[in-house]
Amino acid sequence: MSVVRLEHLTKTFPGGTTAVDDLSLTIGDGEFLVLVGPSGCGKSTVLRMIAGLENVSRGDVFIDDEQVTDWAPKARDIAMVFQNYALYPHMTVRQNMGFALKLRHMDKDEARQKVEETAGLLGLAALIDRKPAALSGGQRQRVAMGRAMVRQPRVFLLDEPLSNLDAKLRVSMRAELARLHQRYRITTVYVTHDQVEAMTLGDRIAVIDKGRLQQVGTPEELYRSPINRFVAGFMGSPSMNFATVELGGVPDRVTLRLGGQEFEVPGAVHRRPSLARYLGAPVVVGLRPAAFSLAESPGTATLAIVPLGVESLGDEKHLLFEAPTPGSSTTRVAADDVPLTVDESSGTQLWTAKVTQHADLTIGHPVPLAVDLRDAYFFDPVSGDAVAEVHDSVPAVQRELQAWTA
Repeated sequence: MSVVRLEHLTKTFPGGTTAVDDLSLTIGDGEFLVLVGPSGCGKSTVLRMIAGLENVSRGDVFIDDEQVTDWAPKARDIAMVFQNYALYPHMTVRQNMGFALKLRHMDKDEARQKVEETAGLLGLAALIDRKPAALSGGQRQRVAMGRAMVRQPRVFLLDEPLSNLDAKLRVSMRAELARLHQRYRITTVYVTHDQVEAMTLGDRIAVIDKGRLQQVGTPEELYRSPINRFVAGFMGSPSMNFATVELGGVPDRVTLRLGGQEFEVPGAVHRRPSLARYLGAPVVVGLRPAAFSLAESPGTATLAIVPLGVESLGDEKHLLFEAPTPGSSTTRVAADDVPLTVDESSGTQLWTAKVTQHADLTIGHPVPLAVDLRDAYFFDPVSGDAVAEVHDSVPAVQRELQAWTA
């Protein structure tokens, strides 16, 4: 097991494109760290620089306090698992898994024992003499994992290894990866764009956007306390809903207008003292889909919306609707008038609400939604930074109110 340390890591490609921008990060001994972000954010480039497959433009890579920035990949004692398996098609499972050991000139009996032990652990014992063409996608992925495991490297690097598998197999392979890591505790860096994989696998998660590190923390920390709007929108499925609103009222009773209705935000300033400075000014509110529920009838504490889509998932339904504006009210839309397609720009404005599986919903028929603002998030409309929640709220509120009223 090893500690991996990245210091001011930067990668600029010919032409001036910066894929990774001044990234510093430490992966602890035996930790499972997930690099997550949208496609093209630079996460795979970070992985390749750790592996030595990509030259570093600026910064350094350390493994166990050894600077390995300029070391060849084979000298770093890492094992990498790729998205496309990268198995030798003319070799059997046994030969694929034992190839690295053969290159090390390991004793044949010892190598055979390691391969057979790992194959048994991964459920490949009965397939050990088959070639990749005779294996399913999941079995090929396990062979690729086994080929990395038999080496017992200092660091595992996994680049979206489950993205080619079907949904059910991805779930079982996630459980398999978690079990293997729990057993071997080898320092692991895992790249994915799937935040569900990140939440279920990672001891910690590093969120990257446009080559820059946004936030590092446990899955719970990133979900509950996102540092900015990007992290808040990326962590969670379905993603958080955002709208720019204007806060009203006084510090003891903060309100906001949404969809033509005024809603009170319980304990807003006591939980987030810095929110006091946004009274009478625009601020971005963020609401998780679970913050909504069907109301029995329209009222002063409900949001009247027109469903543009209803997704039934068995145990719950997802209700898609246009983002309410501060002063808008419900427009009754006939089912035949609901657009069949939504362009990309307006698609980003769709909100999602989670409701119960038994909810009776029809596209184009208005329904009232109750909104729970106790878990609302707030972000600066310019910087996107979160208005942080504090736990020692009383002293913090007093300090913020003194500054606000001065």
